[in-house]
Amino acid sequence: MIRLIASDVDGTLIQDSTPNLYPEMEEMIRRLKEKGILFCAASGRQYQSLKNVFRNVADDIAYIAENGAHIRYQHKNISVTPMKREYVEGIMKMLRPYYGECETIISTPNGSLVESKNQAFIDLITYGYHNTFRQVNDVLSQEDEIIKIAVYKKGSIRSLGESCFIPAWEQNIKACMAGEEWVDFMDKSVDKGNGLKILEEHLRIDRQETMAFGDNDNDLGLMQAAGESYAVETAPEHVKRAAGAICPGWREKGVYQIIKAKIFQ
Repeated sequence: MIRLIASDVDGTLIQDSTPNLYPEMEEMIRRLKEKGILFCAASGRQYQSLKNVFRNVADDIAYIAENGAHIRYQHKNISVTPMKREYVEGIMKMLRPYYGECETIISTPNGSLVESKNQAFIDLITYGYHNTFRQVNDVLSQEDEIIKIAVYKKGSIRSLGESCFIPAWEQNIKACMAGEEWVDFMDKSVDKGNGLKILEEHLRIDRQETMAFGDNDNDLGLMQAAGESYAVETAPEHVKRAAGAICPGWREKGVYQIIKAKIFQ
């Protein structure tokens, strides 16, 4: 029997960089709660952005935010995993020469820090993601606890990410594609799959009682931590091979379709 359903958000549940969940899925989350099944949003997004997406059912779900660096349930932090300062400094030193081509957003448990003055990027994280953030001249001069660094390139960052950014750091930290336009850096232990395991243990839910959905590299661990897993049909081939099954993408409301078919029929 399924007791916990975890889904990636951007590219799996809804279109990338968008702020709204469709009404059918909101109603599905309410129906799941009535049936004793918890829905969990598992995303590279910050908690505040996720809470906005799920604003009409925000108190009914759990959150694996920042790829698992920040886990919350019932208004409490279950787990927060900071990055080592030396790695933060090294990554920022690597990324700053790419300013103009790429943008960065640095996550803390209470919001994000942004050095960019690019209005298009500011508009994206303000109106697309609805992030809570503050603009600073130098991230490294701040005293905030940093849990994730994300680098963005409009259109696609995959070539640059897979050839440069990820190889430079993957031996020391978790570095991965988090969508076609994003590369994420976190502590080595941070992974959506580890986040799901922490939540499963907290709730005393077995892996075989968990269902998961994803579409990218940062969802591989999530799918492995669930007894039943789905990759959307738009996912890269290696992600689809790692999943237990394939489902329709966000355009066809695939997550909703599978939950309705598996749980309510």
